[in-house]
Amino acid sequence: MLTLTPYRNEPVLDWSQSDRRRQLEAALTFVKTQFGKTYPLYIGGREATTPDRLESFNPSRHSEVVGLVCQADKALIDESVSAADKAFANWRLTSFQERALFLVKAAAIMRRRKAELMAWQIWESGKNWSEADGDVNEAIDFLEFYARAAIELGGGKELEPYPGEDNRLMYQPLGVGVVIPPWNFPLAILTGMTASALVTGNTVLLKPSPLSSVMAAKFVEIMRELRLPEGVLNFVPGPPEIIGDHMVAHRDVRFVSFTGSKATGIHIDEAAHRNIAKQRWIKRVVAEMGGKDGIVVDETADIDAAAAAIVASAFGFQGQKCSAGSRAIIHEAVYDEVVAKVVQLAGALKVGPASENPDLGPVIDVKAYAKITGYIELGKNEAKLALGGDADDREGYFIHPTIFVDASPQSRIMQEEIFGPVLGICKVSSYEEGVRVFNDTEYGLTGAVFSSLRERLEYAREHMMCGNLYFNRKCTGALVGVQPFGGFNMSGTDAKAGSKDYLLNFVQAKTVTERL
Repeated sequence: MLTLTPYRNEPVLDWSQSDRRRQLEAALTFVKTQFGKTYPLYIGGREATTPDRLESFNPSRHSEVVGLVCQADKALIDESVSAADKAFANWRLTSFQERALFLVKAAAIMRRRKAELMAWQIWESGKNWSEADGDVNEAIDFLEFYARAAIELGGGKELEPYPGEDNRLMYQPLGVGVVIPPWNFPLAILTGMTASALVTGNTVLLKPSPLSSVMAAKFVEIMRELRLPEGVLNFVPGPPEIIGDHMVAHRDVRFVSFTGSKATGIHIDEAAHRNIAKQRWIKRVVAEMGGKDGIVVDETADIDAAAAAIVASAFGFQGQKCSAGSRAIIHEAVYDEVVAKVVQLAGALKVGPASENPDLGPVIDVKAYAKITGYIELGKNEAKLALGGDADDREGYFIHPTIFVDASPQSRIMQEEIFGPVLGICKVSSYEEGVRVFNDTEYGLTGAVFSSLRERLEYAREHMMCGNLYFNRKCTGALVGVQPFGGFNMSGTDAKAGSKDYLLNFVQAKTVTERL
């Protein structure tokens, strides 16, 4: 029987210390020598190369090709589904404990390779050192947490006794699933989505984001090192416009797990739930689709703490987080003071190539750069520009922290997800108005409140509509097992990643009764 120590979150490391700094710098140098390599598909336990290959670029220096990733077509998707379906027949019969052991072993490999995995993210995704450390930590946390949760799930559920009968409830896997993770947490979210499906006995087609496919290939390398049975994990990067609907709507796919934009999530949900001839189930869709998150500050708040949290929430990883606090909603009595401190703190942030460990690195690609700078130009007509607005894409996709003040709650910069280093600030005359403004978007992922009054916090607990609410701290940085993560409304299905309940998305309950 597999016995594991109690779960603990992976510790944060300070990579500015001399020994660790040398280790990470060596990893950055090594990884750069690997630039330009080609990464194959992985289907049914075998590599497959294709002539169609996608270049993955370094957003800090967009002339550099980090790697080339082979692209799947519809025929290869069909082959992958068949391989996954064949593998499911045996994988579903392995014990929860046996499957959990694969996750624990994968976590151990990630710990050993942490500096290297960080380096790949620094080069391919533009994360600074602390953001890359946090991403790898979260990936390890998902593996360790879901391993333990799966062992518990494998014990079934206790039922009420009934005379003369033996009644048991057990959990069984669903079948073949499609996992579509995002680029912004290229190892962490990908690992959590894939591991949760595998440990519950399902087989997976993993289709990574085109913007972080090399990091995904490194994850697959780790999983291959574990010698998973053939067909359990299939790596099928490819152009979404060609293979996306084909995968999601495939008759033999049982579920889809997606993290990304609202528009893509809605499209996947519609495609997955079309009625297909001879399909024997209603597909299950697990979706997390972003947010327009905000921090409410009342007149009793700790002003310094609130300002620091606003800046950290808005500009961490260039604002490229679904949890990013892109709105600040501030009581008029402290508005000017909070705004001044926020502008001062944000103005001191350094922007530069991610390998140099700045406060802000580049945004991910040319499309993101164009979208964000477009919103900045829009914001100049909707509110007052208090900081930033500067951008430069000559070598990398760099955008300086940008702050708009005196914004209308109904303006586009306060309503639409920008996914970049842009913060909108508005003034409210009461705490209750601040909560109403916070709720007045189509999203509901994360939020925060700064107040010293218990009744205000309790009011927010009941009235602020978001999946993750924080009191007197930033609205980013959820920890696996500590703050299960997922949102309301157009932020997704509130599946609560990083919780024991999350595994229930990938199983079905079966009750068995035996007459004694």
